[in-house]
Amino acid sequence: MAEEAQYKDQVIPDYQDNPFIEALPNLLSPHKVVEKLAFYPQYHQNERKLDSHYRIYMVDRLFQVFQPLPMNIELERKISRTLRQGYVFRNPFESKLAQGFCRDYYGTNPVNPKDDDGFYPSSFGFTLIGISGLGKTSSLKRILNMYPQVIVHSEYRGIPFSAYQVVWVKLECPHDGSIKGLLYEFFSEIDRLLGTNYYQKMMKTRATADAMMTVMNQVVRNCSLGLLVIDEIQHLSMAKSGGSEKMLNFFVNLVNNVGVPVILVGTPKAVKVLQGDFRQARRGSGLGGDMVCDRIQKDEVWDLLVSSIWHYQWTRKETPFTPEISSILYEETQGIPDLLKKVYAITQAYAISSGKEEITPYIIRKVAKENLKLVQPMLTALKTGNIREIAKYEDICMTGIDFNDFLTRTKESINLDLRAKEIKKRQNKMKQENLMEEKKEAVLKLVDLGMDAKKAQKIIDTMLSQNQDVSAEGMVEDAMALLKDEGMKEEPEKKGIRKVKGRKEKQSTANPLDIRTIVEQGKKDNKSAYESLKEAGYIISFKDDIFSREVVW
Repeated sequence: MAEEAQYKDQVIPDYQDNPFIEALPNLLSPHKVVEKLAFYPQYHQNERKLDSHYRIYMVDRLFQVFQPLPMNIELERKISRTLRQGYVFRNPFESKLAQGFCRDYYGTNPVNPKDDDGFYPSSFGFTLIGISGLGKTSSLKRILNMYPQVIVHSEYRGIPFSAYQVVWVKLECPHDGSIKGLLYEFFSEIDRLLGTNYYQKMMKTRATADAMMTVMNQVVRNCSLGLLVIDEIQHLSMAKSGGSEKMLNFFVNLVNNVGVPVILVGTPKAVKVLQGDFRQARRGSGLGGDMVCDRIQKDEVWDLLVSSIWHYQWTRKETPFTPEISSILYEETQGIPDLLKKVYAITQAYAISSGKEEITPYIIRKVAKENLKLVQPMLTALKTGNIREIAKYEDICMTGIDFNDFLTRTKESINLDLRAKEIKKRQNKMKQENLMEEKKEAVLKLVDLGMDAKKAQKIIDTMLSQNQDVSAEGMVEDAMALLKDEGMKEEPEKKGIRKVKGRKEKQSTANPLDIRTIVEQGKKDNKSAYESLKEAGYIISFKDDIFSREVVW
């Protein structure tokens, strides 16, 4: 989104009375730069109490952490200075800027750095080189986002001044490695920012690279572009760009003829593109300043980086940060920030998914060994310090270690485990329901046999506390056997009581079909109540259940 220009007083004389510079954010001290760049996502200790399938997703939050390091502070300073210096000699209220517009418009007498009287300085831009995984691109994005990308001017100190100021544009070299592809991306980005249609015009006319560069010169002037950042320049191909001379002319044209500062960013492989004749030309054109990003050394900067992410722990058991942990992480990642975050994230995901719920040196080494196979040759070379071996892998891609892939597999494993637990839970529930049905059936059968309901309930509960793998029929049989044993013990005692009380037993004619008579008769024959009632036909076996028999008509 475009912002309305807000002009600020400038302390540095070179930056005064220039609306393009005064509309930029104020210069920042190193302390303020750290505050602006740093980002620490929210975290609460209670999150470690959540279920594993929630915590696995929270590990992603590690990749949001941004801890400013000395390299980031230096890069912010260089970008801030480069941007402002580029505008110093493009003050819209200076006559020479208007002369430049006229030359572009009529296409005559283009600005030549050799005979120009100081219109453009020769100290524009720089190159940023470093292996992947050091945070070059992420640092650039955070620093550039400190500036509004488009500023709208309408009036400057009472003077009508209508202009669009595109503060910065960041491009990525196309994978086909051609200058033409890069130019197409430039026009596409300008169209996105300003609502123009340069890209479509270039496509319709099938313009050549030379013609597109001429139009680019005009567009850069019209939108007062402050800074052009070209990332992944290792993808540039001299062959597809028409040779080193044509590529050289492209960059020199941007700096000398257009006057826009250019920052070239790439891996060590890009050195092949930038060396030789190109290197000499870069020095003369203002692209000679190199900033080389090296891996972090094992010192207080490394400990600062590790400690900034260490308290983001989602394992049940919290592991304190120790010198041993710091050394192991450095040994496994060799001071590469991207690898540090990935190893730490995968370590936590593994600890959570495996149920170990603790970060240990063993798990860190195990995770690094299993998940850093693609970059092990590079890491081994860095450990040994062998320059020749390091050169072989100077452009190895650290982004090949895919945390998301590991996380997906881990989440699938957790989901399978959860499904297995859910199935087991349902099975246990069904088993309990079946057991309750068996228990209910057994109690009812005992009540039908004349037993008191409370006593039947108590006997069955006692049996189930000892063995739950029993059917209703089995419980009834065991209960009747138990009653038989108790009856044999109680019979002499009952006879003694009757004798003491001196009562005469009441003689009565018993009904042979009464179950009490059947049970009493069975006792005399040393049979259990269950056996007696079964013989009399009062108890039907499950296999003899009339409802399960086939009906014959």
